[in-house]
Amino acid sequence: MTQCLQCAPWNWLRESRKSQRLVLVVVFIALLLDNMLLTVVVPIVPSFLYDTEYQSRNNSREPLLQTILVPHSSSSVFSYYNHTTVPVLDDTTTDSTEEQEPTQTGTPFTAQYSTLPPRKHCVDGEEFLADENVRVGLLFASKALVQLLMNPFVGPLTNRIGYHIPMFAGFVILFLSTIMFAFSSTYTLLFVARAFQGIGSSFSSVAGLGMLASVYTDDLARGNAMGIALGGLALGVLAGAPFGSVMYEFVGKAAPFLILAFLALLDGALQLCILHPSKIAPESIKGTPLLTLLKDPYILIAAGSLCFANMGVAMLEPTLPIWMMETMCSPNWQLGMAFLPASISYLIGTNLFGVLAHKMGRWLCSMIGMIVVGISLLCVPLAQNIYGLIAPNGGLGFAIGMVDSAMMPIMGYLVDLRHASVYGSVYAIADVAFCMGFAVGPSMGGAIVKAIGFPWLMVIIGVINIAYAPLCIYLRSPPAKEEKMAILSEECWMQTKCYTMKKSQREFPLSDGSDENELESKE
Repeated sequence: MTQCLQCAPWNWLRESRKSQRLVLVVVFIALLLDNMLLTVVVPIVPSFLYDTEYQSRNNSREPLLQTILVPHSSSSVFSYYNHTTVPVLDDTTTDSTEEQEPTQTGTPFTAQYSTLPPRKHCVDGEEFLADENVRVGLLFASKALVQLLMNPFVGPLTNRIGYHIPMFAGFVILFLSTIMFAFSSTYTLLFVARAFQGIGSSFSSVAGLGMLASVYTDDLARGNAMGIALGGLALGVLAGAPFGSVMYEFVGKAAPFLILAFLALLDGALQLCILHPSKIAPESIKGTPLLTLLKDPYILIAAGSLCFANMGVAMLEPTLPIWMMETMCSPNWQLGMAFLPASISYLIGTNLFGVLAHKMGRWLCSMIGMIVVGISLLCVPLAQNIYGLIAPNGGLGFAIGMVDSAMMPIMGYLVDLRHASVYGSVYAIADVAFCMGFAVGPSMGGAIVKAIGFPWLMVIIGVINIAYAPLCIYLRSPPAKEEKMAILSEECWMQTKCYTMKKSQREFPLSDGSDENELESKE
């Protein structure tokens, strides 16, 4: 009896390591936490830098300005309205009243300036905010840029050692990056923490999506699994910005990051139970080289669709909060809440079109999504307050969900149809496209806003999405590899046949002997 009780947990672990659903849960949680950390800093960093750098700099100058500018012969008050020193008239002073606006002697100070014109800007330091657009954009882009550089190495690495070790390495790096964010107090340290997160994101996203593609071999099941996994990404985006803005406003800067670090520890414990982070499990089939995949025009079209659709929201992340501070007088908590409609609609879009895109055609789903992305971006500058952002941001998130849920399964489909069915490299390309949007978007977005303004930035990226959308027609019925090369080899015929027929779902390659059983079944 005792031995059975002792064996029960191990039997559960052995069975759970063969479960496709638990693998999906692991990938879902990893993408959730990674994207919560991605977006939790969006409302925090602009306000934090403004509070710590600009206001502290001006507060240190105020006593000096009062000493220099206030005349000793009359009493004066320093005005926080326009940062000037205003003389307060005494009853005995008559000479200066002729130069000032006519006022009655002894009139209170507030009454004298009750007719001043309204302020044209919500916050002081317009030049500082213009420069901050560029700095914040570069900080946000650093994560995607590092991830972009790491993906070409992580993809082939997963083909050699399997998905389990890179997946766990991504968790470790994510945890360390979260701790760095919590205790960073300068722009440089925040920049380093953001760039370090990009390394962990590269391991988690490439290994996670490749793991799902290898477990779910049927096209419909794979599309559903990808939609659920992208729902974790959407939920992280959904919770990140509002969670960060509320916690920063009412608790403090370190609180949201410490909570995320605790959740990351729970994710690491789950990975230890479900995965084999110390076991090397290479793919039994040699994968197609990365350069060969990059030369495939159909893969490039799908990657471009992912890049430009996500570039729109990537440009909004650093620029929209600062634009709201300048034009809407928004408090800190609203800076994150502005992204809430986009996040909720993205969550709905990924789960809805994970199934629907297979029926209507993934190429059509992606094309419509990119057109809606462009229209939504064009409508963002028309908003006069935070309520005016609900419709365009909601449409933006829903449309990006359409594109992502359609293009991620297409990547696996193209590899099955035209190349060897090994998925690490192709999902490294998909992640590279995603990162290109989040690297180029914030870095160029801040510079464009400084040069020509926020509305023109939305016009440019919106028109790019609408112009790119018709290219998705080429993904309607991509040819198989032998049709392109006009060479009918037995290997290519078997790959095409295996895809068009309903393939039996392969056992998750964490258990011993799974590859041996698969070879025996083929024989």
